[in-house]
Amino acid sequence: MRRGIGSALIVLGALGMFSGEGGGQTVPPPPAGSGTGAHALTWTAPSDWTAETPSSSMRRAQYRITGPGGPAECVVFYFGPGQGGDARANAARWAAQFRRADGAPVTARTREVKVGDLTVTVVEAEGTFVGGMGGGAVGPERPDSMLLGAIAPGPDANWFFRAVGPRATLAPQRASFERLVRSIKHGGGGAR
Repeated sequence: MRRGIGSALIVLGALGMFSGEGGGQTVPPPPAGSGTGAHALTWTAPSDWTAETPSSSMRRAQYRITGPGGPAECVVFYFGPGQGGDARANAARWAAQFRRADGAPVTARTREVKVGDLTVTVVEAEGTFVGGMGGGAVGPERPDSMLLGAIAPGPDANWFFRAVGPRATLAPQRASFERLVRSIKHGGGGAR
């Protein structure tokens, strides 16, 4: 499934980096031409994932993933040149949105994968999803949840692929997510 994605206003709160409450911190739209055409990444989404119209202008692509634990979602974020932070900081932020059953913090498992000429950081975390910046609760806690994530360097900025949902749904999707990651390449402008 391939489609182009246009420029979008990106708010860091969608990635769990800054809260829209408190400071209302936002990032202006990426400069014209950034994250599109030769400055974009393309990828192939799994055929059993349903592409959805992104629910906000913060998202470049959005997919619904169905499974035995209930629905999960994969979102692709692009913040523009100089925005979004590095892979290590984002992996730590994503892990901070999870807790172990005893309430202790979760440490994300990370690894680097060579995809063509790109080095992609793959992230995985499991536990109770508490959401929010740095693990501060945003909504009801969701026990037995999982994150499959990837941070890919684009021609002008990092792109963030983040699937969150019930572990019973996402654990069987590991191979599909890995295929998506291994399909990432430069150029073209968005999801395929």
